[in-house]
Amino acid sequence: MAVPVRRTSKTKKRQRRTHKKLSIPGMVECPECGEMKRTHRVCSSCGSYKGQDVKA
Repeated sequence: MAVPVRRTSKTKKRQRRTHKKLSIPGMVECPECGEMKRTHRVCSSCGSYKGQDVKA
């Protein structure tokens, strides 16, 4: 069984883990009200989706 010769430093460990993070969801500007919303979702502030008023 392989045993590491030296302890892994904090810097090397953190450099290796830089890719393990949550990504920000895709956000677009609502064409009706201008608020930021997630793509392919109903706008939470004005309730429109694809130019139609969906929220009643």
